[in-house]
Amino acid sequence: MFPMRSVILGTFVPTILFELAMGAVMPIFVATAIDVGMSLKGAALLVTMVAVGQLLSDVPAGAIAARLGDRAAMLIASGVGIAGFLAAYLATHPATLVVAILAMGGGSAAFFLARQSYLTDITHPLRRARVMSTMGGVVRIGLFFGPFCGAAIIPIFGVRAVYLLAVVTAAVGIIFILAFGSTPTSHRSASQTKGPSYGQLLRDFRPQLATLGIAILLIGAVRGARMTVLPLWAEYLGLSPDTTSVIFGVANMIDMLLFYPAGKVMDAFGRLWIGIPAMIVMGAAFIVIPLTATAWQLAAAAVLLGFGNGISSGILMTLGADIAPQAGRSKFLGIWRIFSDTGSLAGPTILTIGAGLGSLAGGIWVMGGVGVLAVIAQWVWVPKWSEHANRTTRRRAGIKVTKL
Repeated sequence: MFPMRSVILGTFVPTILFELAMGAVMPIFVATAIDVGMSLKGAALLVTMVAVGQLLSDVPAGAIAARLGDRAAMLIASGVGIAGFLAAYLATHPATLVVAILAMGGGSAAFFLARQSYLTDITHPLRRARVMSTMGGVVRIGLFFGPFCGAAIIPIFGVRAVYLLAVVTAAVGIIFILAFGSTPTSHRSASQTKGPSYGQLLRDFRPQLATLGIAILLIGAVRGARMTVLPLWAEYLGLSPDTTSVIFGVANMIDMLLFYPAGKVMDAFGRLWIGIPAMIVMGAAFIVIPLTATAWQLAAAAVLLGFGNGISSGILMTLGADIAPQAGRSKFLGIWRIFSDTGSLAGPTILTIGAGLGSLAGGIWVMGGVGVLAVIAQWVWVPKWSEHANRTTRRRAGIKVTKL
């Protein structure tokens, strides 16, 4: 399930390194923006530029992976990310910094899609969820430790040195991809390199995208909002930055520890056994957060939120892999990511609009309602399109689940 050379050294290690780089630089976007002359409000919008860059790059990334292969796509994505890190390090004008952060987001999208396509290609369907959730966990590990690595060098070398740290870690990742990465060739035929066009894929999979795609968008929105809701509500309560950081860190730690058990449950019992409980838990956390008034209460809600997001690790990748066609897989996954990335951008936007209208609690409760809608959407549409939704759908499809 986890071959040492191609998966652990060629995929997981470069992923940790790339995500560590992203995790290190994201906390300093605002400080860099102020340094190049942006206002505080303008600086706050920079965080969303990563998601915008990802969204704009999903379709081109799928085309690159389909034409050149997953390994080549990971190398190109790493190069684009490094270019973004260097541009941010050298930036003296707001426009340069915006372009740099868009490039980071674009590199992140291409890297993510390429490794998802590769793992889908080499993994048996009954082991798919564990592999995908482990990939999600690897991403979380990198993002968790990245800020600590950045914080360690700032007192010695200054804020912008973090971008150089990101360049070094991403470059080491490239070395691992070159040394150990491999692209499966058994299915790399004309159907993969040329394959159906995006228009053909949209026509062929319109029913799935119009239904299950909406469920993916809703899940992405709930998961995207989790990164914004804790700092916003902590600020509303007047908590100190260090207290907020501790609460955020605890939630992320809980999140990081649950990826493999989640994948095991999805492989053993089906996707709904994780997808639905995750959205119930996260929706409940969003409903509870506006009712908190102390740091301890918010910390308890944060743990609930981290638990829900932790068990959802890999769910979007796994569902995408379940329905992706062999011919044109990379292109299809690029389309699939548009739905999840749109949700990831929509979630924080809803919270920001709520805060701007003077009702942050209202915006948070709306996200709780989105969690409920995500539960309903999965219940209705996942069994319709994924034969791995639960044991009933597997039995109907003639899939026998042996010891996993």
